[in-house]
Parts: sequence; C-alpha cells; structure tokens
Amino acid sequence: MRPEWTSAKRVVIKIGSSLLIHPENGTLNTKWLTSLAKDLNDLSKQGKEVIVVSSGAIALGRKLLNLKAGNLKLEESQAAAAVGQVSLAHAYSDAFKAYGIPTAQILLTLDDTEQRRRYLNARSTISTLLKLNVIPVVNENDTVATTEIRYGDNDRLAARVGTMMSTDCVVLLSDIDGLYTASPIQNPSAQHMPEVSEINPDIEAMAGDVGTVYSKGGMITKIEAAKIAVSAGTHLVITTGKVLNPIQTWQNGGRATWFLSKGNPIKARKKWIKGTLEPKGKVFLDEGAVQALATGKSLLPAGVTHIEGTFERGDAVMICDNNSNILGQGLCAYSSGDANQIKGHKSHKIELLLGYCGRQELIHRDDMVLN
Repeated sequence: MRPEWTSAKRVVIKIGSSLLIHPENGTLNTKWLTSLAKDLNDLSKQGKEVIVVSSGAIALGRKLLNLKAGNLKLEESQAAAAVGQVSLAHAYSDAFKAYGIPTAQILLTLDDTEQRRRYLNARSTISTLLKLNVIPVVNENDTVATTEIRYGDNDRLAARVGTMMSTDCVVLLSDIDGLYTASPIQNPSAQHMPEVSEINPDIEAMAGDVGTVYSKGGMITKIEAAKIAVSAGTHLVITTGKVLNPIQTWQNGGRATWFLSKGNPIKARKKWIKGTLEPKGKVFLDEGAVQALATGKSLLPAGVTHIEGTFERGDAVMICDNNSNILGQGLCAYSSGDANQIKGHKSHKIELLLGYCGRQELIHRDDMVLN
C-alpha cells in the first residue's frame, strides 16, 4: 500500500448507491454493509479517523414508498429522501453496533461547506464526533435541497467534506475500479490508469458517464471531485466497492486510481485563510496572548484587549498586538458584537456573558495563520 495511505490520519470513505442497494429489488445490501463495517473498524484500529459520505437515502425511500421506476419529480425525491434517511441511519447504526462504534448522521448541502458560518458549525460538530470515537455518516440533505437533487452528487460532496475536515485522503468506493483511457463498458481495450499527477484536458476527456440506475454520478463527477480534493491538498482514490470487504481488498492489492495532490491539507487551508478571504475586522492581543500564539495555542477571549470593525461569525479578521503590528489572520468564532462582550474574560464566563455556551476559543489554531 502506498505511503500516502499508510501515513493518512483522517480519511473520507464515500459509498455509492449502487453498492448499498440491490439493483434487482431496491433493498439494502446488508451483507455488503456488514463487511464494510469490519473494514472501517480495522481502519480505526490502525489509528485512522474515518468519515463516511453515503448515498442511498433516495434509493431506499423510493422502494419503501413504492414509487415508480425512472426519474422522480422533485417533491417525490424529497419525500423519498425523508423516508430513506431514517432507514439509512438505522442500517449504519446496526452495522457498526457489533464493534461498539457509535455512528452519527450529518445532513449537509453544498452550501454548508461553502458558507463560512455554516462551514464552521459543520466542521466543529464533525471534529467533536471524531474526538469521541464516533463515525460520522454524511449524506446530502436531499429533503430540503433543490438543484442538488437534480444536479448534485455525493462524489463532489465527499471531496468538499474532505477539504472542510482537512483530511489526508478521500476514497470513492464505486462500481468501477478507477479511471480508464476510455469507458471500459464501451471499449474493452481501454487501459486502466493507476495514477494521475495532474488533471489536464486529456484526463478530463477520458471521463465517460458510467453511472447506474441508482447512482447520479459517473466518472465525470469523480474527476470533478478529484479536482476539488487535490487543490486543497487532499489525495483522492477511486476503487471498486463491488466486492465484500472493499477496503481490505483494495489494501491487499486491489486496482485503483490515485489522484495525487502536490500539497497537504493543512498548508492548503492556511493558504485559503490568508490569501483568499478578505479581513472584516481586527482583534488586538495582550502580551500573554501573543506569546501563547507563538507556541501554537488558540486565541482565547481573555487575551483580547479590544476589537475593531463589524464582522459575523466565521468572517476573517486580522490578529494584531497592542502596537498594531499584524501577527496573522484567522476565522473568528464569534461576531464582533459577541466578541466585544467576552473580550478580556475567561472562557468559562462565556455562557454567563452571552446567554449561550459557545466555543472556548475566539479563534481556533486550526483557523489561524500567523505571519
């Protein structure tokens, strides 16, 4: 197995509908899911934090609701998703129960990974679940999504979750074992590509739509997912899930395509915070806080002396010392109004001052770039 995988600490595993659902009758493939649970339990034992991005809610729901074959109306898709999400969550819970691993359902739309305030909420929740040894099972929130149902896919959602959570690797379990020079279904002589170091027009031209009746994706969306992942410093792998214990099979030499990133997720995230986001305000620190940041600690409200500007939770702000020297930039966990109320106070007083229990840090070290 490649060093990019053996050294990975946090990974996303994406599961397509065609793997979870029996194509002949639309029911859950319990045997396959049970084998996947064993694989992911093994990954946890190896010290990896695992996030699952799962399709299947609409496919399960349409079976339970006896909806007709073929394309569904928008409202039918939303109804099927609402029913199917319950079954899907129970299925994952039951599969992992044998290993004593709790699971959690996280419903996201693409907006949740793009709008900074919602992004911070989702990132914080998933981070907390991982610390508590819970496997988050992420699904697109198709009950409220509109264009996502008709045009979205969980390949790209998996890549966005991977970048949001600074994961080392995203694995797309699919009904195909990687990228070929042409569609292997239409062209049996197509050659498999084990590695892609750059996604150029020639690579994109190889993508053919190999989706099935239960999956909205295809190689086109997987290439798009790879572009999202590698640009954020995350490697992406496409391999087959059409076997029992798919992760174990792949780790033991199964065929796959690696899309390699030239960076790493931490550096890419720091570059995004520093170079892409326009600061909306400034926070000024006392000498103790300046020294704490220099040792790699987060910024606590107690170390803030005053604040300039008007900003909302999740906005970027400049971090300055009391001589107005700019120390760096970060994403603030509080609005300017709330930050003004808690500045200079210990974190345990936040709930008393604001009336709710927010984050202990004003700016977490993961959301901060120092000069």
